[in-house]
Amino acid sequence: MPRVLVVEDNEMNRDMLSRRLQRKGFEVELAVDGQEGIDKASSWNPDIILLDMSLPVKDGWTAARELKGNVATQSIKIIALTAHAMESDRAKALEAGCDDYDTKPIDLKRLLMKIDILLNN
Repeated sequence: MPRVLVVEDNEMNRDMLSRRLQRKGFEVELAVDGQEGIDKASSWNPDIILLDMSLPVKDGWTAARELKGNVATQSIKIIALTAHAMESDRAKALEAGCDDYDTKPIDLKRLLMKIDILLNN
């Protein structure tokens, strides 16, 4: 069962996404800010991280850079999640180390396809 770490500060988004992923067979762990996401990624070792980019404590760009810069977590796949849909936002997320990018509101079918591609490459 693939392990997904959802790093999202909005409680409604976090709850909705975690329930939908669990129904699809994923094991889900939650974090509410960038630092907690880094800490949980290090201790829980997820297969993939769904990382909101606008987070308290440490934003998603900083968290992604730190995760990809750490030997213990650099192989974990990261999908950036953001309400910003500009091409420059996608480039910024990829530059920070994210493996893919998706926009909010979440289209679960599209997100699941991206998760499947990353986990099977």
